[in-house]
Amino acid sequence: MNRMLKIVSLLPVLALAACGFHLRGSAALPKGMERVHITVGGGGDFQRKLARALLASNVTLEDSGGPGIAELHVPAQNFTVQTLTVNGVAEVTEYAVHYHVVFNATDSNGKSIMPSQSIDMQREYSYDASQPVGTQAQVEEIQGSLIDDAVQAVLFRLQAVARHGEAAAAQAVGTMPANASTVQEPPQYSPSIDDN
Repeated sequence: MNRMLKIVSLLPVLALAACGFHLRGSAALPKGMERVHITVGGGGDFQRKLARALLASNVTLEDSGGPGIAELHVPAQNFTVQTLTVNGVAEVTEYAVHYHVVFNATDSNGKSIMPSQSIDMQREYSYDASQPVGTQAQVEEIQGSLIDDAVQAVLFRLQAVARHGEAAAAQAVGTMPANASTVQEPPQYSPSIDDN
């Protein structure tokens, strides 16, 4: 009976593995990225969370670059805050937090597998002047969430290179929560002229 229970309990796990399911944070990275040296401008939470995600993807992190070691370089990652709305007495009531990340990657032979790319995300939040402490905690939570999403976006793009080549990487931003957005240029309006 115990043996049958063990077999039945393993069936869902085997089914998930067979369909290619991966836990969040685990990614099938391009060949040549088994050993990686990461450099992140500004360090901080982004570097720590990126390192954790790479370890979850069975990557060996190296303290320095060298022959046989891939490079994942993040020269810029920063937050900016933008005022969105102001009430009738000139008090700000809504902000947007923007997060910008630039990165590139080379494989263990020094060949570029991911040219310089950027990820831009934002979240909006309401500001209550009567609770500034709560607002600061809200901003920190939003920043942490944006960092998590940016790390996942980096992994999705690297995974796209592994599966589909470099051309797919620029288009692979992965799934993002409904309240996240990538900042893009608005489409330009060009009226059609009818010659008739």
